[in-house]
Amino acid sequence: MKKRMNKIVLILMMTISVMSYANSMYAVKTTKTNTVLTLNNVKKGNKLIIKDTNLLVLYRESIKENGTYKKGFDLTALPDGNYYFELDKDVEIIMIPFKVVSNTVTFDKQKESVIYKPTVRVDDNHVFVSRLSLEAEPLKIKMYYRESQNYDTSMILSEEIENTKIVERIYELSKEKTGEYTIVFESQGRSFTEKIKF
Repeated sequence: MKKRMNKIVLILMMTISVMSYANSMYAVKTTKTNTVLTLNNVKKGNKLIIKDTNLLVLYRESIKENGTYKKGFDLTALPDGNYYFELDKDVEIIMIPFKVVSNTVTFDKQKESVIYKPTVRVDDNHVFVSRLSLEAEPLKIKMYYRESQNYDTSMILSEEIENTKIVERIYELSKEKTGEYTIVFESQGRSFTEKIKF
């Protein structure tokens, strides 16, 4: 019972911190012809992408410096429709939706979302996998193995996890099977890949 209460308190604290974090993560200022996007706490290598609802990439940029990113965009030139900024960070993807109607750009804070990427940590022959999903989105995990001297790859694990907000898994790799392991995660229409040499 105590362990369950600790998990509930942890989830509640994470939800509150995520909501306040998302609000301080960025700022948008729009004029008639220009939208200035300011992103706080970015790292060099984070990716900023503009997509439409068909997932067509309209703009892509790799962040060049740590700290605060600020840039103006003329979004009024886009055809009428729904779009979103996507900030791809180390362990999360922040989605900032906006709409263009008759050369007017509006942002809807209610539709903002954060996708948490699965994280992988290796300790000796143990692989620790964790993922947070406040909406308990399904997560598919597939693990493939390839021997060092061989080009053939075989799937050694396939698992689908549903209705779970906090995923925590530990996989033990065989010490006799050295080579390359590839873990493929699928969730929310996205795929994430992690490679491990063991």
